[in-house]
Amino acid sequence: MDHNGYRQLLIERQDRVLRVSLNAPDKLNAIGFEMESELLRLFQDLRRDRDSVVVVVTGVGKAFSAGGDLNRSLEIRGDTALLKEEFDLARRFVNTLLDVEQPIVARINGDAIGLGATLALLCDITIAADTARIGDPHVRVGLVAGDGGAVAWPLLVGYARAKQYLLGGDLLAAAEAQRIGLINFSVPEAELDGAVDRWAARLAAGAHNAVQWTKATLNLGLKAQAAQVLDAGLAYEIASLQSNDHLEAVRAFQEKRAPRFTGH
Repeated sequence: MDHNGYRQLLIERQDRVLRVSLNAPDKLNAIGFEMESELLRLFQDLRRDRDSVVVVVTGVGKAFSAGGDLNRSLEIRGDTALLKEEFDLARRFVNTLLDVEQPIVARINGDAIGLGATLALLCDITIAADTARIGDPHVRVGLVAGDGGAVAWPLLVGYARAKQYLLGGDLLAAAEAQRIGLINFSVPEAELDGAVDRWAARLAAGAHNAVQWTKATLNLGLKAQAAQVLDAGLAYEIASLQSNDHLEAVRAFQEKRAPRFTGH
């Protein structure tokens, strides 16, 4: 399988391990429309890739991913066709990620926020540097956490903690994320590559059908959760994207000040 032609992803093969790096370090690997589309294409391509038995996902630079691109929300605001395109892409992104057969190791080298956190948490083994933070602060920019947070968080940490962190929008230190079961491992930054490599090698050396079919079985629960809540969550998020509160949050971010929400 030839994984060429990507502009926002760096892809390298190490034996039977495919390493995928989000490559927009100047934007802290924010996942804009182009990067999200390329990730979706990659997830689809992996179904035909018989040379890769394990995938590692990480970010270039100091962040795993800062989440969605706020500039994109201004571009599509009020444009029905673009809003529908955004809804469809987000829906396919989550569902296609859950359909990837190969086990995916998330190498969380830095902050994983919003959609970046969703990408990491829907992977199969999550290993974070202890300097990283994980969180889904959609509400802090006037948005509904509908693009996957409501799928992953309740199943990982339970509804009480999911509500605590999704309604509050707080970021968790990696050690705390491990303690509550949100991620698998928090390790010293200097040990991150070793931990990731050991898990990738362990999975690559395993019985591939057994590993992949066990993953497929476990992901049935995640798929059922996605089928229940994802469409509604995305619809609410698209509605909130057009709210005055979200526009105020974007302006406040651009002007480097705290937002003043009005509830509209």
